[in-house]
Formats: sequence, C-alpha cells, structure tokens
Amino acid sequence: MNRISAETLLGWITDGQELALLDAREDGEFGASHLFWAVPCGLARKEIRVRTLLPRLSARICCVDDGRGLAETLGEWLESIGAIDVAVLDGGTKAWEAAGNVLFSGVNVPSKAFGEWVEHHYGTESVDAPDLKAWIDAGRDMVVLDSRTLEEFSRMSIPTGISVPGGELAYRIGDIAPDPKTLVVVNCAGRTRSILGAESLRRAGIPNKVMALRNGTMGWELAGLRCDRGRTEKYQPGTPKTAALALQRARTFAEQSGVGSIGPLDLSRFEDDPDRTLYVLDVRDPVEFRAGHRPGSRNAPGGQLVQATDTWVGVRNARIVLVDDTGVRSRMAAAWLRQMGHRDVFVVEGGLDAIGRTGSAAARVPKLAAPQLAASQLAASQLAVSQLVASQLAAREPVGQVNLIDVTGLVQLLDSGAGTLVLDLARSVEFRDGHIPGALWGVRTRLAALRAQLSAARHVVITSPDGMLAGFAVAEAMGLTGAKVRALDGGTDAWHAFGRPLVRDKTTPPDEACIDFYLRPYDRNSGIEEAMNAYLSWEIDLVYEIERDGTVAFGLPGETYAAA
Repeated sequence: MNRISAETLLGWITDGQELALLDAREDGEFGASHLFWAVPCGLARKEIRVRTLLPRLSARICCVDDGRGLAETLGEWLESIGAIDVAVLDGGTKAWEAAGNVLFSGVNVPSKAFGEWVEHHYGTESVDAPDLKAWIDAGRDMVVLDSRTLEEFSRMSIPTGISVPGGELAYRIGDIAPDPKTLVVVNCAGRTRSILGAESLRRAGIPNKVMALRNGTMGWELAGLRCDRGRTEKYQPGTPKTAALALQRARTFAEQSGVGSIGPLDLSRFEDDPDRTLYVLDVRDPVEFRAGHRPGSRNAPGGQLVQATDTWVGVRNARIVLVDDTGVRSRMAAAWLRQMGHRDVFVVEGGLDAIGRTGSAAARVPKLAAPQLAASQLAASQLAVSQLVASQLAAREPVGQVNLIDVTGLVQLLDSGAGTLVLDLARSVEFRDGHIPGALWGVRTRLAALRAQLSAARHVVITSPDGMLAGFAVAEAMGLTGAKVRALDGGTDAWHAFGRPLVRDKTTPPDEACIDFYLRPYDRNSGIEEAMNAYLSWEIDLVYEIERDGTVAFGLPGETYAAA
C-alpha cells in the first residue's frame, strides 16, 4: 500500500483528477477534526458505505485517520475487495496540520460552507425570530416553509409552518403561494437549508419576496420562543398544477449554472465507461423513488443532497447525473452542485420516462449475508472476517447463510429466560430513539469491550435498524463468545413492525460514548443552548475558514470565490 505525504495529498486534491478521500474513523471521531474534503467511512459500516461512496473500485483512493492505524486497516480491506489504487496519508490528520494545512470540525462541511458562501455571494435576505413571531401574530400574508425532512419537521417546527423539503421548494411554490404578494419564509434547524432553500426560490425567479429564517429553529428557541412538536402538515403530493412554470424557471437556473443535458444513450455510455466514476442520483421524494426508479440509481432527495453531498458522492471530480420525472427538481439540485464545484453534472432530457424505471423494486444495497465459519476459523481477526464477507459481496456471489433468528424466535428466547443477550449495533442516536427492551448497545469496531457480557450469555442475538449491519457482525461476535450467535432477521424494524415494544431512552448511551455519531445540539442531554450558539458561530465562520484552506473554489468558472 502506498503511503503519501501531506504535500502529495494536497497535490491530489487540487489536480482535477478523481479522488476518494476516505476517513476510517467513526462519525463522532471524524466530526471532531478532519480534512475539508474527507468523507466519513468508519470501519464499523464500511461494507455499507463503500457500496454507496465508491461505485468504481478502480478510482484513486486515499485513506486517512488520526494516525492510529485505522486508515491502514481500511486500505487493506479495500484492496481485498478489489480496489487497485489505494494510498494512506502518512501520519494522518496530525501530519496534515503539521504541514500547515487546515483541519475542520463538524460534518457535511463542504455543503455547509457552500451555504454560507451562497448567503454572502447572493445576499440572501433573512429575518430574525422575534420579527417573524410578530408577523405571525399579526396575521401577515405569508407562508413559512420548513426545508428539512418531514421527520425533522415533526420533531420541532415553527408555528404555522409546513414541511416542504428543499428539493421540492421551486417545484411546488407556484401552488403553495400563487399570490406574488405573499411573503415566503424558509427555515431549517440552523442555517444551511434555510439559506439554500430561500436562495433556490430567488434563483428560480419567483415574484414573491423570499427570506430565510436566520439561524432556523435554533435561533427561534434561543430567542425564548417555543417550537411546535408532532405536526405533520406538508405540501400536497403529486405533480403540481404549476409544474410547467417551475420547469421553465429551473431550466433557466440550470443553464446559467452550466448544467449539462444528456439523453438516454449518453447515460448508457457513462454507465459503461470503466475509466470514470458515475453517480446516478434520483432526487425525488423517497416515497416516489420507492414506487419506481431507474435500476442502479440511488435516492438522494434534492435539498438533502445539496445540504449533505458527501453522504452520496464520495469521489471528487466524478460524473454526477441527476434524474427525476419532470426535470424541475433535478435541474435545481444540479445547478447548486455545479456552483459547489462539481464540474461534470448532468440531467437527462425527458427524465425517467426517457431512461426507464423499475416497478417497486427496492434500492440496490448490500445483501444481508455473512459466512458460516467453522470453529477453527473463528480465531481469525475481525479484518479477515470482514474481508471475506465484502469480497464475496463485491463479486456479487452468494455467501454462506447467516445465522438468522426471526422476531417470534427471539420473543420465545427472551420469554424462556434462556440467558439471551440482545446486542444492538444501531447508531447511538437511533438506539436512544427506540431499542428492544434490555438490549445492550455497542459499536461494531468496539465489540471486544463487550467480551464479558457476550461470554456470560448462552444466546446472543445481534440487531441493527434493518438487520444488515447485524449480519456483518455475526462472525465477529462469534470470535468473542461461546454463545450461539444469530442476527435478527429484519432487525429492529421487523421487531417494531411485529407489534413488539421499543424502549426510548435519550440518556443511553451518554453523550460522551457516542463516538459513532456527531451529536447535533438537539441530540445532546446537557449544554444544549451552549451547543446551539457554538454551532451557529461555527457555521457562520466556515466562509472564512475555507479561505484559509485554499483548496475550495465555489461559484461558476470565471467568477469563483473562496469567501466573500
């Protein structure tokens, strides 16, 4: 495996060629300090994330960590599943900083920095929470549109607001606010989606006055105001009556931003090109995607894609093709990706009708499978086990049947008092939101710390939200205990769908144990107000931090800026 210096990596980042910069630490560790262009690919979920982030294993890859050897472990595993151009940053983030380069905290940093740049560059107007509250109380003619997901909206929302995720705003605004005199206010939890949502409407050229709620629901609560909880009001689904007008607006914005337009044959050629990485992303609402989509595409709802691009795109300078049904949502998202610095961004003329879609097939994801290993093999390292699983997945060959147990079987085990331990590998925040009664939480890469509990059990049942991650961990857990180890078929989702209860406990695991997730202010159990203020200050300062970094160029060719 090639070891490279910080100077070499800096050259790779700026040479215009494809590069996947993968950080091998868990998400919480990654969020504490990382390179600007790094993408989290923690070892605990590597099989799942790599299939999303690296559609072409021959792409140039650099693995990074903080110098603990995790990058080497990830690199070795990547080579074992077929990656052919893998390097490791020698000395990790410490060496990067020692060479005079900048490190960043937080997650989805490129997208969040871009949001701040957009506000500076376009002069996005905003309103403070107390002023908005006064307008609501006065009954002003306006709509408050929450650009987050419906799930986030339901947890907390601005009074009178409705859920219109960012990718839907320009598509549906003509139906939502047909009167040009109606004020439009866009909010999110903090800043990025408020700014990008509001500016999307402004770039689309709607006649209404549009403003972002400054600092979102955080700013609302910091002003001493109360958010609503549990509301589900959302936009009217289906094709809007004003779709033709929306397409005209989106087409203009996309053309101004240099978005390429291709046909079905072009897309097929892209898909067959072995020398370029391709992401085919369907930017519609998840419900629409599940009803039918192009085989091989992934669902990346437009507003969330722009706000968290590194969740779906792991290779810089790759080709990106966005698809939808009418062409509005794909063009709006593509325009922003172009301005974010992604140079090869395309939409398909004619949309899904031109390129075809499946019936109700599920998105392509790694299959729930792990090898059955003989007792003599169980002494192998966790790396070797993971390599075996992933190499078979990469070859798309069936692997040995996982030891599975269904919900009924688990219920019988728990009721029998047979010494059953349920080990939940959900992300810490997911475990807090709901887990099987009595379950023990753990991080897959830290299972050795649970050896005592595993060894004391007669039966170990591993679960995760959909059961996929649990399946990968069965063989690894078998190496730590003499108990019979199985994965819960369908995971915790199946348990809940079967009508079984879940326990919600926001304090378990405690904040300091959540190395697998970068806690947002709302996720914390203490110091929430302090965390909100710190987060908002961090986000505002990003536009100046990227100027120090020197590798960031937002905007269109010929008018790029690092900061305002």
